[in-house]
Amino acid sequence: MPGPLTLTVLGTASPHPRPDRPCSGYLVRGGGAEVWVDAGPGSFAELQRHTDPARLSAIWISHLHADHNADLLSAVYGLAYGGLTPAAPIPVYAPAGCAQRLAGFFGRPDAGFLSGVFDFRTLYDGHTARHGELLITAHTVQHDVEAYGLRVETGGRALAYSGDSGPCAALTELALDADLFLCEADIDAHREGEQVHLTPEDAGATARAAGVRQLLVTHVGPTLTTEAATARAASVFGGPTAAARVGETRTV
Repeated sequence: MPGPLTLTVLGTASPHPRPDRPCSGYLVRGGGAEVWVDAGPGSFAELQRHTDPARLSAIWISHLHADHNADLLSAVYGLAYGGLTPAAPIPVYAPAGCAQRLAGFFGRPDAGFLSGVFDFRTLYDGHTARHGELLITAHTVQHDVEAYGLRVETGGRALAYSGDSGPCAALTELALDADLFLCEADIDAHREGEQVHLTPEDAGATARAAGVRQLLVTHVGPTLTTEAATARAASVFGGPTAAARVGETRTV
């Protein structure tokens, strides 16, 4: 039987990696599938502590800011040239332009030369994919570039991930009744006219409005400490709240 739905934290830092703390990256396992969610700098090395990258069922990228996707480059070197070659190309779900950006690093006009390791598939609002018994669904969220949150479901359990998002109704819909809500709390306060990230209070309010069972705070930026952000989010949510820690695995 496929195992339970689990989340392993590979990285949480924003906007750059820090010692022992890669940028955003997560390994979601369940329903007989393994999905690497976001590929922030440093997360590919951490991924290898927990699985063989060649066994990945899919890679899912929330948006094209480097702190969420730059380690796709490391993955290319590992999978194409480093002896970690997969048996079949790994589907990479990402916003339009991801393949071209990666190809540009190699001075190539397109990503066709990576067809042996990656199969790029363009995300859109409501995009769904199934791997094993794992259903993954993308929802457009508010950011300063095209960006998606993720909902993962299997065996009657649901995990929601905000990606990078400002406060928006779509984020609450994404997280509705989720068993675990992995949510950014990047900023201390909003700049006037900007709604591209969440404060800890925004994260807590979204979790409360969505009726999630547990809130896991991640992607805390340099103007906050993880401890302060988690406490502030918890004070608004009023339910079980914890900080995402690199290396930890949680059963959803």
